[in-house]
Amino acid sequence: FQLQASGGGLVQPGGSLRLSCSASGSTLENYAIGWFRQAPGQERQGISCITNRDGTTRYSDSVKGRFTISIDNAKNTVYLQLDSLKPEDTAVYYCGTYLTYYSGNCRLTEQIYDYWGQGTLVTVSS
Repeated sequence: FQLQASGGGLVQPGGSLRLSCSASGSTLENYAIGWFRQAPGQERQGISCITNRDGTTRYSDSVKGRFTISIDNAKNTVYLQLDSLKPEDTAVYYCGTYLTYYSGNCRLTEQIYDYWGQGTLVTVSS
C-alpha cells in the first residue's frame, strides 16, 4: 500500500493550490485519510482528515474555512484544496492513512497513522 502526495508549489499570499494523495495497492474503502504539515523547525501537525466510510471531515483551527478535503474513490485519491493561502501555511504537506471500520470523526493523531506519502512542499511567498 503506497501513497503519493503531489501538487505543491510556490504561490502568492491569497492564492490557491490543490494537493493530491493517490493510493495504490489497496482501495481507501476502510481508511481514514489525513493531511499533516511540517514547517521548518516545527513538529508535524495534523490539519485535516476524512473518514471514507461516511465522508466525515475534520479540520484544525488553523485551516478551517480555508482548506477543503475531499475524496474521489473512483480514482483512489484524496484532495486538499488550499485557498486563501498565507505565508504561515508554508510547509511540507504529507498525507497518511489508518484503517478504520467506524464512521464518524477521524483523528489527527500522528501516531495512529500506518502509511504515509513522501510529502509535497508548499511555499507561500510574494
